[in-house]
Amino acid sequence: MTENRWIPAIENKAFVASYSGGKDSSLALYKAMQYGTAIGLIVMLEEQGEKSRSHGMPPEIIQAQADAIGLPIFAAASNWADYEQNFINLLENASDTGAETLVTGDLDVVGHADWNEQVTQKADLSLCMPLWDVGRKEAVDELIQLGFKTMVVTVNTSLGMNEDDLGRIMTMEYVDELIQRGIDPCGESGEFHTTVLDGPLFKHPIEVQQHPILRHNEYAFLPLTLK
Repeated sequence: MTENRWIPAIENKAFVASYSGGKDSSLALYKAMQYGTAIGLIVMLEEQGEKSRSHGMPPEIIQAQADAIGLPIFAAASNWADYEQNFINLLENASDTGAETLVTGDLDVVGHADWNEQVTQKADLSLCMPLWDVGRKEAVDELIQLGFKTMVVTVNTSLGMNEDDLGRIMTMEYVDELIQRGIDPCGESGEFHTTVLDGPLFKHPIEVQQHPILRHNEYAFLPLTLK
């Protein structure tokens, strides 16, 4: 979806954005806000509500991001079995407050796009994916050029990443390094996840403290808390 194709889907419309706190959802939100009006962020949490389901961030980090952006959160704790219905419920709640469109940060995974179409149809919302079919390196380059500060917080060590990558900030040099290592700079196969700490979306940066690395099977996580 080239830029002149997605703009009509959001221009002058109120929208809610699916938000993980990571690079793709942040860039998509930023681009959509140039044409439409954001009314909130949809955040899905794990069953216990102690961290986000997508990137494993504690709710206080996500809340700090939302506060810095200046948007309310529509949140639900959910297991995978109930995920779709709970997501639809949040879309309907957002619709009740004026949302016409859902914005997501999906790039090119057809299954994700199909799921987005399905849930938005059920909630009677339209769909806008500002990054759809943008090249993966192009998307990351744009994020960096716009001034987003993005930190790697989760890595899959079976897919070429290692624990030394945790805490690194996305820069042009780091993107080139990842490509040289044979790693997708967007991490679309689950190689890594990120959290955005500053950028043109935010009124102020998010100050965080890093904690000892946690490990589970092939994954390593960098816990963050607010300073």
